[in-house]
Amino acid sequence: MTVAVDAMGGDHGPAVIVEGAVLAAREYGTEILLVGNETILRKEMERFGADNLPIRVKHCTEVVQMEETPSIALRKKRDSSIRVAVEAVKEGEAQAVVSAGHTGATLTASTLILRPLKGIDRPAIATFLPTVKGLCVLLDAGANVDCKSTQLFQFGIMGSVFAKYILNRPNPRVGLLGIGEEESKGNEITREAFQMFKQSSMNFIGNVEGKAVYRGVSDVIVCDGFLGNVALKISESLAEMVEKSLRDVFSHNIFSKLGYLLVKRRFAAMKKRMDYSEYGGAPLLGINGVCIICHGGSTPKAIKNAIPMAQRMADTGLSNHIEEDIEADVETHGANHRRGTFWSNIRQSFSFSMERKGKVQPHGSHQE
Repeated sequence: MTVAVDAMGGDHGPAVIVEGAVLAAREYGTEILLVGNETILRKEMERFGADNLPIRVKHCTEVVQMEETPSIALRKKRDSSIRVAVEAVKEGEAQAVVSAGHTGATLTASTLILRPLKGIDRPAIATFLPTVKGLCVLLDAGANVDCKSTQLFQFGIMGSVFAKYILNRPNPRVGLLGIGEEESKGNEITREAFQMFKQSSMNFIGNVEGKAVYRGVSDVIVCDGFLGNVALKISESLAEMVEKSLRDVFSHNIFSKLGYLLVKRRFAAMKKRMDYSEYGGAPLLGINGVCIICHGGSTPKAIKNAIPMAQRMADTGLSNHIEEDIEADVETHGANHRRGTFWSNIRQSFSFSMERKGKVQPHGSHQE
């Protein structure tokens, strides 16, 4: 098992990435392939004492900058660290890739080079959210701003498989993020997706309102990338506000400081649950391989934690399980197991429900 790490990406340069990789190699024994400028990386490895650790370096000369357009940068910079790292996975030199660099470039390179899995239209970014009942996974968190109902359905399958094999949830609950719990709530795309989930083999619990996300009612929350990214960023800012507010409260006077000493351990535990670095990064699901997209401002701790996550995804054969579940849900729910029948049945069911509400013309009112 080898994990390729884009060592030139991130807001803080190679030092943070190399330190995180060294920590992972030392703690977990994972073989690391650092991709980037060899001269720079060797100096950092020496500084962090990487001697006798299972770390190799793959030299490249270019870096995709944050302000660059992903597709153009990858086409012009064929020797960029993120492209070379992803190609190492395709060629079998590594089994997973971790990058804190340009998110768009990482997404584009992984999709174009590794290709989507059979039955997957678009890969999706999954992210972890802490709830009162443990972690849940939300997807898509920003890869796909505009989605079809079929793509939301695919996100649900990918998230369900991820929760089952990575979060150890035997029968993960899948919810569709929306503006109300009722089946009729939402736009046409989410209502049609609702019918798909309803007829699938997933443990679908229906629509989930935003206020219920952190109550832990669902193990998997499905939405398009626009809504998912907004929800994620609001959650991050809320966590920062809560932490700052608590610090202000506990530092107000001598009595509040004494109170802090009494709840210090619980406060530290809460902070840990809300700290993104504890989870490493966001898995990109739906590609022929494993990719973890880390925050641009990732700390060494975040990089260290992203590497075993990538290794576990590869070890469990997550991509194979996603393909199996896609095939099972799409191919076996239609009459005579014919391709496309499942989608046809869904459309008929959705249209019928709309007819009953008087929102569309009955099927018999026009020539099929």
